Amino acid sequence: MLTKIFEENRNEANAEPMKKYMKDHFPFLGIKSPLRKELEKQFFQETGILKEEFNKEFIRELWAKQEREYQYTALVYMEKLLNKLEKSDLPFMEELITTKSWWDTVDAIAPKPVGKIAAKFPEVVAETIDRWAIDDNLWLCRATLLFQLKYKANTNEELLYQYIRLNADSKEFFIQKAIGWALREYSKNNPASVKMFIERTQLAPLSVREGSKYLA
Repeated sequence: MLTKIFEENRNEANAEPMKKYMKDHFPFLGIKSPLRKELEKQFFQETGILKEEFNKEFIRELWAKQEREYQYTALVYMEKLLNKLEKSDLPFMEELITTKSWWDTVDAIAPKPVGKIAAKFPEVVAETIDRWAIDDNLWLCRATLLFQLKYKANTNEELLYQYIRLNADSKEFFIQKAIGWALREYSKNNPASVKMFIERTQLAPLSVREGSKYLA
């Protein structure tokens, strides 16, 4: 059903600039966000899928489709079912982070599903997320920097700084940017700590610039 209503709303005029915005990594149907949200709402209401158990195969089907809008719908579906996620779902999140990877999906998976699982089952940090922080896959590294993004005052500062130090010498734009983003968010709750950390840690100029935005 989702494929049918998405195809009925395919817009080639929109698809090309949307593809260009994502650096030509993925094709698009050309369905802009407001309309896509309406179609998703229709799909969720008519199928009742949100009332069922968390369905990994449904997400995998969407992830396998070429057009990026299907992955966006998978992300919306996961966000609506965050409370149904279990510790056993973390390997699946790793699968998604490392498949069809780009900032648009990783930046939704890390602070929402991964963040939710890690908050509910803190032991996964030592069991799994520590490994991500030193993985060769840059998107897993980025996920470790961002999974606490919504924790605010509950951020594990020591862990955040540990992961930043492990990745501080990275030349990857997406790692440097994530470090800055994580520091900027945490500075809303503990600016003095972030200021001191930036002063005492060798970070890329991009990370410093991003991380210092809210500091006096």
